This record gives sequence, structure tokens and C-alpha cells, in this order.
Amino acid sequence: MSKKVPMRLCVGCRQMKEKREMIRVVRLQDDSFCIDETGKKNGRGAYLCKNSECLALAIKNHGLDRSFKMSIPKETARMLQEEMSAFAK
Repeated sequence: MSKKVPMRLCVGCRQMKEKREMIRVVRLQDDSFCIDETGKKNGRGAYLCKNSECLALAIKNHGLDRSFKMSIPKETARMLQEEMSAFAK
């Protein structure tokens, strides 16, 4: 019997993919946000595909806002886009 593969929903494009193909965005306890490369940081997380287009879609359609149950400041969204572009290279 094979192991079950964990699946996650991208908050940008709304597609189900394997967890290891996704990037996790985490809201930490001090309400700051960061990209979690390991997927093991403490905090509430949302998953995105490994491209900056999905992050832009998640910001535009308020997918991150819904996942974190709060609105994301524009400065934080810009910082996440910079982190994502550096990670995607």
C-alpha cells in the first residue's frame, strides 16, 4: 500500500497540488508575515504555487486576507512579492 500524498490548495490560482510543490506563507505571532521554505514554522499558514503570479492573484482576489482572517497591508504584500521573486529564481 502506498503512502497518502498530502495535497494543499493554492490561495492564488485555487488548484490542488502536492504539498512539496507549494510554498507556505506564514503569519507569525507578532502579525508579521514571511515565506516559510521548510513548511515547519509556527503560525497560521497559507499555501501558494512556486511562482509570483499566484502571489499576485492571491493579493488581488484577497485569498491571503481570507486565509489569515485579516487584511494584508500593502507594504507587507510588496515585501512578500520581493521575497517570492528572490525565492523563485
